[in-house]
Amino acid sequence: MTLQLTGIHHLTAITANAPENLRFYTQTLGLRLVKKTVNQDDTSAYHLFYADGEAAPGTDLTFFDWPVGPESRGTHSISRTGLRVGSKASLQWWKARFSELGVKSGDIAEIGGYDSLDFEDGEGQRLRLINDGGAGASHPWDRSPVPAEHQIRGLGPITLSVPDITNTEAILLHVMNMRKVNTYPSPDGAGHVHVFAMGEGGPAAELHVAVQPDLPAARQGAGAVHHVAFRAPDVQQLHEWTERLNEFRMPSSGEVERYYFRSLYFREPNGILFEIATDGPGFTVDEPLETLGEGLSLPPFLEGKRASIEAGLKPLS
Repeated sequence: MTLQLTGIHHLTAITANAPENLRFYTQTLGLRLVKKTVNQDDTSAYHLFYADGEAAPGTDLTFFDWPVGPESRGTHSISRTGLRVGSKASLQWWKARFSELGVKSGDIAEIGGYDSLDFEDGEGQRLRLINDGGAGASHPWDRSPVPAEHQIRGLGPITLSVPDITNTEAILLHVMNMRKVNTYPSPDGAGHVHVFAMGEGGPAAELHVAVQPDLPAARQGAGAVHHVAFRAPDVQQLHEWTERLNEFRMPSSGEVERYYFRSLYFREPNGILFEIATDGPGFTVDEPLETLGEGLSLPPFLEGKRASIEAGLKPLS
């Protein structure tokens, strides 16, 4: 059987204002803060994880809190993050909510075969609500300000911007075992977007690649995406992905223990950072499900530095 990724695992973006980020994603979007921790490679920065009510793989939208200026938009980047809802009625509910709360948003439109609603957070993070038709499991959070039937169900599709798709497509098809399933005109009228599917496919398992050679190269900052992670069901499959990258002589990080999952990092040919991450053990490995995100969680190898780490973090409220 061909080695398969099963969908989007998480997406990590950048904020320069953690308190406002926390307010927007929990109060405006109604997501659950499921893990409040630090960047394991830079413990002066928060790493905030937002997800559904059960912190299920494929629902995590995460942020590094770094004191940086705004992103310079362009290509060689992850340009828009899809968030799935269950119906067109939910898109209409969200459009009204965004209007009421002053959130910058577009109109409901069909994009790539899905009813969609584009919007941005206060730092210009580009997001898109997608009607996934209610397919698959959902785990609403009972303390969300958003009614259960309209809550965000998870991630996907994720859109990349590249100046040339040739080498990226080769990696997606021949190394990562995705399959090309669709092409559609870019919503901004510039070029086309190519759709690649993983596993069983559908919006939770799609990567959309926009070919935009006329854009400058992006420069990361607040409002940018840092990387996208894809799902490997278990550590054994992650080992197989590590071996596969080695077979194709693709430079990678090697496997990295992130405590909540195990990861493998590499860059596709246009320089965009990819991660493959295991579904488990998950966020309840060090906190009960009922109280996820309420305290500062640190992996065991950082626990001895808790006092100095806490002293270096700004209050979130």
